[in-house]
Amino acid sequence: MKIKEIVSALNEITGGRVVADLSDITLGKNPFVVMKSSNIPGKEVIEIPGLVFGDPEKEVKKVAITMTLTEQSIELAGATGVDLIIAHHPVADAANSGGVTLKNYLGLYGISVIELHEAFHGLHPGISYIHGHRAYKVDISYGGIPGNIMYVGKVLEGINTLKDMIERINSFMDIKREFLSLEKEKSAYGNEDLINSATAALAEIYLGNPDSKVQHILHIFPHTGFEPVHLLKAKSEYPEIDTVICSISRVKRESPLVEKAKELGLNFICGNSHAYEIFENGLPLALALKSYLKDDIEIRIFREKVYSFPVVAFGSDKIKEYADYISQNYLIKKM
Repeated sequence: MKIKEIVSALNEITGGRVVADLSDITLGKNPFVVMKSSNIPGKEVIEIPGLVFGDPEKEVKKVAITMTLTEQSIELAGATGVDLIIAHHPVADAANSGGVTLKNYLGLYGISVIELHEAFHGLHPGISYIHGHRAYKVDISYGGIPGNIMYVGKVLEGINTLKDMIERINSFMDIKREFLSLEKEKSAYGNEDLINSATAALAEIYLGNPDSKVQHILHIFPHTGFEPVHLLKAKSEYPEIDTVICSISRVKRESPLVEKAKELGLNFICGNSHAYEIFENGLPLALALKSYLKDDIEIRIFREKVYSFPVVAFGSDKIKEYADYISQNYLIKKM
């Protein structure tokens, strides 16, 4: 099976949102070709849903689905014979390839890359479903901001309180197993102060209590640009809303969004963090793509966990001695 056939399958899965030809990525022609910029000089990137590196005619035997392309995923792909990585998030030179060019790094291992991101957003109700509601309104550019996603939904049967919602989220994400795994790693490393991204940011109630009733949900994603003015607007448009869920990204308890929700008399919870999007979006994509591929093509899912170690407990004794030697003799400037 050739890469161009996989691109075609992804185009069908996304309802025609994939760029067919990289020679035409004119902004505005395809609404899912989007410039992302914080106005930091030289740091903007254009999202291009489709093949961003590789030969469309190349044959593929092993595909990996990941959220964000990193040097970790490139090395894992190279070591395990992956021909094609499909990354959810946009890909940029150096930023997603260990500080070197994509061409040199990916080309070294013969790995092709496809990205999707905005082209995949809004295709399915999975994130709302995991969080215990069915969205009856989906806007992927609320307030005219591309990628500013907002769902308005009603709770599913059996979800009556905030406690029900939290328990449902934790059950879907198998949180007990995550903590069991972490405890085993703490034992293996001999370090009780080990933290990881899968267990550090769990579903949590900010406003309301476990027995607070829930019916109508506003589900937002703060990192996409959703601000208090949008919350006020959404509440005026959908006065039935009683609960705000923020997921993928989170906010601090003292954030303006939480303060505005409090003013409006709303419950407020943080749901899944970005660390779990590989389950919410990655796994459904992998299973959908599998139905389009030939039986001899293997699909793998690349999941990253980020770990936090106290610096004094990081690494073996030998590597600590090495690091101390290097820092003392080459990095610390003697007065």
